[in-house]
Amino acid sequence: MESNCDYIPYKNTGYFSKLVIDYLEEHKNLQNFFNYSVSIQGIQQAIDARQQFNTNRKLLVNELHNQYQNISLSAKQKINLELLLNENTFTITTAHQPNIFTGPLYFIYKIIHTIKLANELNETLKDYTFIPVYYMGSEDADLDELGFINLNGEKLIWNTKQTGAVGRMKVDKAFTQLIDKIYGQVGVYTYGKNLIDIFRKCYAEGKTIQQATLALVNELFAEYGLLILIPDNAALKKSFENIIEKELTEQFSHSIVAQTSTELSKHYKVQASGRALNLFYLIDDKRERIEFVNSKFKIQNLKLEFTQAEILLELKNHPERFSGNVILRGIFQETILPNIVFIGGGGELAYWLELKNVFSAVNVPYPMLILRNSFLLFTKQQQEKLLKLGFVIEDLFKNENDLLNELVKRESKQQLNLSKEITEVKNIFQQLKNITNQVDVTLQQHSDALQTKTLKQLINLEKKILKAEKRKFETQKKQLHKIKQELFLNNNLQERTENFSILYAKQGRELAQKIYDASKGLGQEFTILQIS
Repeated sequence: MESNCDYIPYKNTGYFSKLVIDYLEEHKNLQNFFNYSVSIQGIQQAIDARQQFNTNRKLLVNELHNQYQNISLSAKQKINLELLLNENTFTITTAHQPNIFTGPLYFIYKIIHTIKLANELNETLKDYTFIPVYYMGSEDADLDELGFINLNGEKLIWNTKQTGAVGRMKVDKAFTQLIDKIYGQVGVYTYGKNLIDIFRKCYAEGKTIQQATLALVNELFAEYGLLILIPDNAALKKSFENIIEKELTEQFSHSIVAQTSTELSKHYKVQASGRALNLFYLIDDKRERIEFVNSKFKIQNLKLEFTQAEILLELKNHPERFSGNVILRGIFQETILPNIVFIGGGGELAYWLELKNVFSAVNVPYPMLILRNSFLLFTKQQQEKLLKLGFVIEDLFKNENDLLNELVKRESKQQLNLSKEITEVKNIFQQLKNITNQVDVTLQQHSDALQTKTLKQLINLEKKILKAEKRKFETQKKQLHKIKQELFLNNNLQERTENFSILYAKQGRELAQKIYDASKGLGQEFTILQIS
């Protein structure tokens, strides 16, 4: 293990749900909700299942070629594209919405994890080929979630009046003004101008966000052979038509998910319960729910109404107008890709664990699920400051107040602990009980009450002594708070808040390589990585 990189169990961080930790440990409560253990044996089982499903590889490759028409492919991407036609080639996939400027850091981490696992499997299982894929969830319409980034603690928001699927929105003047704001923060660093040049090239005014995101992710990861798929595509959705039709005519997914959710909720908080009909109608700048009301299919906000025959004709003529929600999106992904592994965050794994029986209902292979790699990136300077306070980086996962208490108890020259005195008081009360019991046993209850009250007051006194002593450590308190805020902004994981731009501006392309080197494929541990 490199000296600048360490790994700790996810359960030791305190930032992951019971469901995620139980999944990592293959707890018996979750055994019925997934198919494969995260292992080479599990990979082989996923391959065996995938080989029983007829993936339209020619269609996939044709549409990828069309998608990449105006983008330069690396040599590795060209090879990977053609390898997809081979029946022994499989994909390792992660999915994410087209957050502007890639959004939070974990966007980058999950893509690099996908690349790392594909490469590890190519070394281990020589009879097959594995290709990393980023599947873009460009039909998501939640601009509030996708339309901002955090940079050095400042929230930069894209203020646009556009509506509908974010991927179909276009770069406008308000967007390009954000690039100027980012330049104000990153321009002083070695690679800052290079990053801004990339942003300006990828986010040219008039481009759709999905085109821009494709260009940006390709710019960052083309050399690794990553293929990016935009599924907002009529030809690809045509191949999914029979499942959309089943959902329209039977509303099959809701009852299955409801039953699974009931089982899961016995032990865990349920993530996604779905709707009676898990489809949206997607047209121009609108993405609206399809609802089945009084034997009619209605899109209320568009004032559209279809009979069953009419909506099935609409599906036949315009499959691109139908968009699955969180319940059906994964099935579409696994229908069009020869996929064996899905890499996602804790929230994604939580809802995928509800979907195994939905996949079974339409005979689509359910992939192995892997929790994406997580990182805490820190500098040597931050580590040195922490060491002076008597801590190591791993300690920062503890509560800030607990850390300060630990520091004060360690550094103070005063007696802060009253445990000896408390023990002595307990002994005194035991003596008192012996005395009172000889006089009148009914006095024991009074003695017990006095003991409880006295011990409580002593414990409160101990807390007040510590609190008073902490005032003498104000400098250390501020130093600890500053480091904690730098690495855990608002007590949240760094990767869930900060964007990659500042790091890239300082590190350049080496940033991705350092994260790649520290990433694990099948290994499931939290990574603590020192960077320059």
